[in-house]
Amino acid sequence: MTINEYQELAMRTVNPDLDKNQMLINSVMGLCGESGEAIDIVKKWYAHGHELDREHLKKELGDIAWYLAEAATALEIELSDVLEANIEKLKKRYPEGFETQKSVERAEGDI
Repeated sequence: MTINEYQELAMRTVNPDLDKNQMLINSVMGLCGESGEAIDIVKKWYAHGHELDREHLKKELGDIAWYLAEAATALEIELSDVLEANIEKLKKRYPEGFETQKSVERAEGDI
């Protein structure tokens, strides 16, 4: 499955009563909520002595992907365009791969 096929299939389950603005708000709130659930799983592993619950984390990552697809859909952007733009940004920021110094001293306007 391609990322755009995922986006199309996932959006079959979006609330049809939401307009684009409501979809965008819902998606960003959902990203925050699901990211919080993912970090809670990692926190329990990292700081509380739990086994890392990979299956639960996989499900939360899927929920994050769903909300990311909803955000892109609300903006009328294909998810592949979001990912390609991110790779282009990273290539400019780290042309030779990650470097701590380039992470600390970012160019003005580099977001």
